[in-house]
Amino acid sequence: MNFSKLLNVVLALALAVLCFQLARTRQTNPAASEEAVISASVAAPEVPATHATPKDEAPAATSGELQEFEVTEDFEVNPFHFFMTNGGLILCAGNQEKSNAMTIGWGGLGTLWGRNHAVTVYVAQSRYTRQFMDAAKYFTVMAFGPDRRDVPDYLGHNSGRDGDKAAALGLHTLYTENGTPYYAEAALVLECEMMYARPFDAESMKEVPSRLYSNFPAGVHTMYIGRVVKAWKR
Repeated sequence: MNFSKLLNVVLALALAVLCFQLARTRQTNPAASEEAVISASVAAPEVPATHATPKDEAPAATSGELQEFEVTEDFEVNPFHFFMTNGGLILCAGNQEKSNAMTIGWGGLGTLWGRNHAVTVYVAQSRYTRQFMDAAKYFTVMAFGPDRRDVPDYLGHNSGRDGDKAAALGLHTLYTENGTPYYAEAALVLECEMMYARPFDAESMKEVPSRLYSNFPAGVHTMYIGRVVKAWKR
């Protein structure tokens, strides 16, 4: 017998022994046998690492879809209707320790003292928000969508002296880089730097304001003028 025939005989015997052992393994534990064959021939794929957020760590409220925009390029509103948008705008002032907001229906848009894009708002003497406006370097004016008309309604009929109005409405207070408060759920936010503040002079009032303030328990309004420094909208 030459060497090549001897080698073929050895290989045939080895294959027969392997088949015999495999058959015995399948008879005793078929599942284990299949797993062994599969695991021996196919390497297990790597599972990429994942990072799950714990349930007790709910993500903080953010500005979401609010995007910064230039008021000179992309702010098309009718100034005679703007302050009554969806029931009124929201005026907010304060800092990260304490802030307050109220509904406003009076105001103005325009330019003043150069090319400053001015926003004028008015706060009556007895309003809780007035003390925040008097101390503010910045304030925000916000509009909400038609699905949140409850916001101007509630903020216009309840005082911050009696509780946290934002919490009652489920609003989340965020802050700009300047520390100015605003609400994450707003559809539009104008951040304004205070330029001027002055109560109305009763002696200078003509017929229309004189008649209004003769029966207006909240007191004479203070006029606040701010220049828009940043603006966001959805």
